[in-house]
Amino acid sequence: MNSKVRVLLHGVVIIVITVALFWRTGGHQFIDFDDPDYVTANPPVATGITASNILWAFTATHSSNWHPLTWISLMADAQLYGLEPGGYHLTNVIIHAFSAALLLLLLHRLTRSIWRSSFVAALFALHPLHVESVAWVAERKDLLSAFFFFLTLYLYAEYSAKEKKSLYLLTLFSYICGLMSKPMLVTVPVIMLLADVWPLHRLEFPELKQQRAAGTVRLMWRMKEKLPFLALSFLSALITIYAQHMGRAMNRISFTLGMENAALAYARYLAKMLWPRNLAIFYPLPVAIPLWQPLCSLLGVALISWLTIRAVRQKPYLMVGWFWYLVMLAPVIGLIPVGEQAIADRYTYLPLTGIFIIIAWGVPDLLKKLPCRRIILTIFAVGWLALLAFMTRRQLGYWRDSVTLFNHAVGLAPDSHTLHTMMGNALVHKGDAGAAIKEYEKALSLKPDYGKARNNLALLHLNLGNALSDKGDLDAAIGQYRQSLSLAPNLSGTHNNLGITLAKRGDMNAAIKEFQDALALDPNSADARNNLELALSPEGGH
Repeated sequence: MNSKVRVLLHGVVIIVITVALFWRTGGHQFIDFDDPDYVTANPPVATGITASNILWAFTATHSSNWHPLTWISLMADAQLYGLEPGGYHLTNVIIHAFSAALLLLLLHRLTRSIWRSSFVAALFALHPLHVESVAWVAERKDLLSAFFFFLTLYLYAEYSAKEKKSLYLLTLFSYICGLMSKPMLVTVPVIMLLADVWPLHRLEFPELKQQRAAGTVRLMWRMKEKLPFLALSFLSALITIYAQHMGRAMNRISFTLGMENAALAYARYLAKMLWPRNLAIFYPLPVAIPLWQPLCSLLGVALISWLTIRAVRQKPYLMVGWFWYLVMLAPVIGLIPVGEQAIADRYTYLPLTGIFIIIAWGVPDLLKKLPCRRIILTIFAVGWLALLAFMTRRQLGYWRDSVTLFNHAVGLAPDSHTLHTMMGNALVHKGDAGAAIKEYEKALSLKPDYGKARNNLALLHLNLGNALSDKGDLDAAIGQYRQSLSLAPNLSGTHNNLGITLAKRGDMNAAIKEFQDALALDPNSADARNNLELALSPEGGH
């Protein structure tokens, strides 16, 4: 059979298996965490593709991110499906499946090894750690960036072989699209240099001294051709830092804890890759980490790095795959803490491809002297992929709706105030106010100064008071807001919500003061300004 036909056939098989495995997400709901910010409560996205919405996509730093292509892709779904979640989920599945097939094409183009390339693509397609990126609509950015990442490397391989300016510009354009999908691709220039070592063999590590000068010249030239990519990476990083600063996404934790968590994360991700049990949407950041754990992780990283560098002439795929993993994970490892999580499954979506490459090329090399080698490798590959597919199918079941998802996560981390708050939010949207109050109260029993739980509990009491005209619920809401402000007095939104609650109870003078305090903290708050104007109007005073 012609090799191109064989590759095409392998790609089709991977697409079919991936779509079949993930198809059930078409019956899933939106998740009450990030999905409202990205779609359901985001008018520029929910109203579909218009000129003004596209302009917004390129100029907004909504949800602490700048990724216009992600916004536009979600707008396209809104245009097609409205706010029916099934269509969004199936778009995610299709992008994931085609990205896996593109990874197969890329590795085959680079190595001409169809079975090893197919195995890496299958691991990428079926691994349970990738469920979060596919089953969560808000992670469309992961899927799009992966597609453009693999496309960028494919075009780069073509450019490396033919050195045509048009191919170089196409590679650069694909990279721009990837950065506009998710800025995690800032490390791509380094991955290109790794590909120059293996499998492109554009960089070598000569043993003889007289050859090292020529090797240095080649390295400088290869770095020079990456300069436009590095400039784009730097620009994307600056925009991302600005967006996260504007969205107040950066988490304030101690420097020591952040470094310890980052060091330990490299080992935790590898452990979850090998045995993906107890996966959850949120892994709480611990209060403290025993020092021996990050130290052992760092020692392991350093030792493996040294060994792979030592073996670069004989087995270059070891160094390339290992540093692929280290480098691609670096932007999300936690050196700059964002959010309240210690680690996240979605962060492994692209980095683990490096480890998959090590396994696909390393295990056959390890067993090359064994009799019946092909049979053993086939049993290993088919057995592991079947196990991963089974675990992925089970993990997908937890993502069918918010209550199921957060209930699973709370069961794995019952002492997490953040997860109890998320569970409370999911129950509010389900309409179970009584259960939601219990979750918020549980969160506050674990962390009394947790502002999100206290504010959400106060808002729930306010809504109950509005619905039932219950003065007791309004008083409870006021008490929660005042307690929240005693712990964090500089929250404009809390002052505004307290003002609304006081106005509902008829205490207009106190409400006016809260609206004024909200505007003093955030002069651009349209809600606080409108509420103040209403409270000061003759109708508002009655």
